[in-house]
Amino acid sequence: MSRIRLIVIGNGMAGMRTVEELLRVNPNRYDITVFGMEPYGNYNRIMLPSVLSGEKNLDEIVINDRNWYLKHEITLHIGFEKTIVNIDRIKRQVYAQDGMVADYDRLLIATGSKELIAEIPGNTLEGVISFRNISDVLKMLKYSQSTNKAVVLGGGLLGLEAANGLMLRGMDVTVIHNNPVLLNRQIDGKVSQLLQLEMEKKGLKFKTDVKVKYLIGDNNDHIMAVYLETGEEIACELFVMAIGVSPNITLAQGAGLNCDKGIVVNNTLQSSDPRIYAVGECIQYRGDTFGLVAPLYEQAKVCANHLGGDGTLSYVYLPSATKLKVTGINLFSMGDFIGDENSETIYFSDTTIGIYKKLVIKANKLVGAILYGDIQDSVWYQELLEKDVSIADIRDFFIFGKVVC
Repeated sequence: MSRIRLIVIGNGMAGMRTVEELLRVNPNRYDITVFGMEPYGNYNRIMLPSVLSGEKNLDEIVINDRNWYLKHEITLHIGFEKTIVNIDRIKRQVYAQDGMVADYDRLLIATGSKELIAEIPGNTLEGVISFRNISDVLKMLKYSQSTNKAVVLGGGLLGLEAANGLMLRGMDVTVIHNNPVLLNRQIDGKVSQLLQLEMEKKGLKFKTDVKVKYLIGDNNDHIMAVYLETGEEIACELFVMAIGVSPNITLAQGAGLNCDKGIVVNNTLQSSDPRIYAVGECIQYRGDTFGLVAPLYEQAKVCANHLGGDGTLSYVYLPSATKLKVTGINLFSMGDFIGDENSETIYFSDTTIGIYKKLVIKANKLVGAILYGDIQDSVWYQELLEKDVSIADIRDFFIFGKVVC
């Protein structure tokens, strides 16, 4: 009996994790073809900052090399010319940039996300780049060998990692963030102050709660300075935008699939077309979009379960806790770490040893937490929150961790 033809659009972590799971649960059901825009095998995008900083090389972040595809009889088409530009749902065909046409019985869309580009005058100057893929890292490494002044726009995790990597490569780096709080989606103002002070000791510079007005180019249309709304001008030879991403849904929209912020899927990861599944940063499930690895891998498991013919699993999204290691500093946050008038907050802080803990309680249950410096009890706190456990009996001392309790 001939195999079912499965085409995967996207050679990234979510799509390939789904294929790995599918090979595990039903290795002989599909004839699999993968299309990817980047001219590389499947690699760990999360490790790009480590390549930039010099902790890893490109070979070390590869998840599945070319031999893996050959071993599992997967047809791989990669590079810009093999980018899928159109889906014909009636004919069940996909069309690549170079005119190649491929037929499918089932289709998996894993197009990920695309970087946000700030609408700043001068954003098309040479030396203005994003931080999203291997190509971006290679550009930054090249600049670090011949220039000195770098500016990173964005004080989120990716921006701080980019800034740290460029600094370790010998560049003079300034981070510009439009919020007074760094990592404002993960931590509060107190932890942001501790983090900023620690990173300033390492050599990074910061301009927070400020916006860029425009970028200044030289006679060769290459960036030479950043002009802030405060009137300050910062010399710049490399400008890195790291202000976030948005689901890459252009292809799905063109195919007429139901899309909102992302490709709308049900709890089996099916799109509005039952022959087409979607996973990863490109999807939207019950109003949520995704950026962390944990929910993406759970989506892959559920999707493969249904593609594989079992069909017993159902995707349920539980908001994930965030463990971060920013420039060597351990951070953990989860839940509602801000609180409101109906909650109470317990703090522990010792700046001499670089530790800060904040636990938010509502109705004798833990609803949010931030740990800085010491995160050894993070798993325990996460269990208390997820299992909705009453902390009434340990309330007075659970700030000191599981051992004390």
